[in-house]
Amino acid sequence: MKDLSKDSVTWLEVGDEAEGQRIDNFLLHIAKGVPKSHIYRILRSGEVRVNKGRIEVEYRLKVGDVLRIPPIRVAKMPDQTLVPAREFDIVYEDEALIIVNKPAGVAVHGGSGVSFGVIEQLRRARPQAKLLELAHRLDRETSGLLIVAKKRLALTRLHDQFREGVIAKRYLALVKGAWRNELQHVRLPLLKYLTAEGERRVSVDPAGKVSHSIVRLQARWEKENFSLVEVELKTGRTHQIRVHLAHLGFPIAGDDKYGDFSLNRTLQKNGLKRMFLHAARLDLPHPISGDLLALTLPLPTELQSFVEQLNTNEANRT
Repeated sequence: MKDLSKDSVTWLEVGDEAEGQRIDNFLLHIAKGVPKSHIYRILRSGEVRVNKGRIEVEYRLKVGDVLRIPPIRVAKMPDQTLVPAREFDIVYEDEALIIVNKPAGVAVHGGSGVSFGVIEQLRRARPQAKLLELAHRLDRETSGLLIVAKKRLALTRLHDQFREGVIAKRYLALVKGAWRNELQHVRLPLLKYLTAEGERRVSVDPAGKVSHSIVRLQARWEKENFSLVEVELKTGRTHQIRVHLAHLGFPIAGDDKYGDFSLNRTLQKNGLKRMFLHAARLDLPHPISGDLLALTLPLPTELQSFVEQLNTNEANRT
């Protein structure tokens, strides 16, 4: 990373990691901590130039572009040496993207009281990588398939694919209660809000955003009063699966935000010490080649063990 806070002008040549990125987003990325208003001021005033010419804020960078950037006072970044390097289990990797198996309990990125997450640890483990960016998010307590882009073009196309609903994401969730329908479409609008303590929450609300989940029954334990369901996301709202299921009266086992808290305490004593939600399947066209990628990931050991425990308990109660 170039030092933009020095007194002289900085010259940068654009590599393939920034190809297709808007100039304003590029500057906001490399000048973290600088107010947006300042970035847009130096763009509109012509202090930032590309190939010695003025450009609009919507300009998209090309490989080989030479940028002139005036001195910018950049806020001091956290000491990255405090981030432990970590390679995660790789499900798929090529020159454009990585798909990792994210463990439960690990945030995808730092923020909101978390110093670092998957992406910071992965960057620390791969200092030679020109670009590593999250293509989407998973909740901290959710395990499973997570896409990281290694090229700017792959990242923008993945974002387009998520927005257009081209990527199929399926999760496995254990819920309290006997889910009856083999297949059910859940269309309930979701609204974000903050609690009195400042924590982010989501609720079903007519004023919220359109949200669509497809729930398929996988297994049911009548006597234990649990069901295993697969949930396909047609939209990607914050906490969508958790809120949709809880609103319908089927909270996810171990969910500490929307779940049955009394049940969760019992489950912890019985061996389930995390939320039972796992990103198990991804189907997508490769963002560069267009080839179909169909990836599946079995339940982690701790979740599979709890399913086997339910099978044993159900059999013993017959």
